[in-house]
Amino acid sequence: MPQAICILGGTGFVGHHLAARLAHDGHSLTILTRSRTRHRDLLVLPTASVKQDDIHQPDVLERHFQGCDTVINLVGILNEKGRDGRGFTHAHVELVRKILDACQKTNVRRLLHVSALKADAEAGPSYYLRSKGQAEDLIRAHPDLNYTIFRPSIIFGPDDSSTNRFASLLKWMPIFPLARPNARSAPVYIDDVVDAMTAALEDPGTYQNVYQLCGPQVYSLKELVALVARTLGIKRWVIGLPDSLSRLQAAMLDFWPGKPFSTDNYRSLGVHSLCEEDGFAALGLSPRPLEIILPQYLRGGGRQRRLSLFRQDAGR
Repeated sequence: MPQAICILGGTGFVGHHLAARLAHDGHSLTILTRSRTRHRDLLVLPTASVKQDDIHQPDVLERHFQGCDTVINLVGILNEKGRDGRGFTHAHVELVRKILDACQKTNVRRLLHVSALKADAEAGPSYYLRSKGQAEDLIRAHPDLNYTIFRPSIIFGPDDSSTNRFASLLKWMPIFPLARPNARSAPVYIDDVVDAMTAALEDPGTYQNVYQLCGPQVYSLKELVALVARTLGIKRWVIGLPDSLSRLQAAMLDFWPGKPFSTDNYRSLGVHSLCEEDGFAALGLSPRPLEIILPQYLRGGGRQRRLSLFRQDAGR
């Protein structure tokens, strides 16, 4: 049954793919963004309205939540401008607190929220994981809210910020020094994450549940980078750095424009991004392996594939 859905963080990697699927399914979408002109590709979605507004203003949230059946929060940052955790708290904790208040005031009872594997308000080794855990605690404590929380491992696919970044760096770096080379993850395909979220959207059996989402194969970070190189058909020397040099690399890149890696990332990689429960199986789904999907977009056509999806939806 079509719903009225407000999406926060809908202009990001996950948001683009999820919005396209929800529009295809006939849902009416309100996508909030700081810059409408930077995301014109979303404007072609036939049932989507892209609104430029400040989501950190409570009155803005209340205005856009009015009449909605569901709110989806995809907002997340991997790095902050500073180094004291305030950026993570602002994006992950304070925003969720405002979302929950706005849901209560506008009588929105359904919330889908994307968190992270190993999120833990107390034991998380990084600001990122602790703030994600704090946000989850706020959601669980909210009365009368039918929430579903998703905890994905590294998400891959066209325009991701992991495999595509590795591919860009490998093309010009014959020697690749890699921090935390033994950190393990189970990369999960973006379309499988979207499948999980859309499956849960209207299923009361998913209320008050948390779903860990992992792909079917586990890789160390070094194995993942080597796989990207092989997929590109290039030979590279991937050097796993010892812990002392990993920390030094992270500290140096803290001050690099765009922060391709940071001390907080280094700390996050101190715990393996692996599932303890199979969220896909609980939803009746089977995730696809990285090695089958990776060549489809790394060898060309990744962005074109996503844009073609928008064109198809625009013509429906």
